[in-house]
Amino acid sequence: MLLQLVLFSGFAGITVFIGGLLASTFEHYLGSNPFKQQIVHTLMSFGAGIILSAVALVLIPKGLEELSLMGMASSFVVGAVLFMFIDRYLHQKGGQTSTLLAMMMDFIPESIALGAVFAIEPSMATLLAVFIGLQNLPEAFNSFRDLVHSGYTAKKVLVIFFFLSFFGIISALIGHFFLREHTDLTAHLMTFASGGILYLLIEDIIPESSEITDSHLTSLGATLGFLVGIIGEKIL
Repeated sequence: MLLQLVLFSGFAGITVFIGGLLASTFEHYLGSNPFKQQIVHTLMSFGAGIILSAVALVLIPKGLEELSLMGMASSFVVGAVLFMFIDRYLHQKGGQTSTLLAMMMDFIPESIALGAVFAIEPSMATLLAVFIGLQNLPEAFNSFRDLVHSGYTAKKVLVIFFFLSFFGIISALIGHFFLREHTDLTAHLMTFASGGILYLLIEDIIPESSEITDSHLTSLGATLGFLVGIIGEKIL
């Protein structure tokens, strides 16, 4: 049983590293041209759509279900304000890490939820692992580019992503052993993450994904990304 949880959460996490590998290959073999920029920005908006769907369909509903109005609002506002200060600090340092922050704030709470529900509903946990893994691919792809543009070498980013991929297993085990009996704490964590993610989306990720003349494909990419979330929620 525990081995299954490790395998499911491991799959959900390894896509962080795979997304980085795909981005590294993409950057290496395609030079700078308008077509490449269109693909990159469309993938960014696709990832933004997936992250938004995670907030709207997975993270926030948990808070609505488990928390009081004041408890939910407090966790949401604290998450938004805290990540506003973190984002401002990182911008002053000259880094581009908004996509990475949003990815981890999405990935970790959902992995904790995966561990928490595994003992109760294994079939739901299986589908949730697949959903998390699909989310991580475009998010990691975009995060790779952001970190490389911030001055990190491609090799260093891949090493970072390799270790980040294990956060899924760690988070799922935490959820399984410590939070499966404390649904309110899990709900607070997911609502807190929602506030931070939504701030990062509006402040950095969505504006950056639209920084091209023809934004029709990027808008379609965001819409299709949200559709992935709808499909995942319907299956779950």
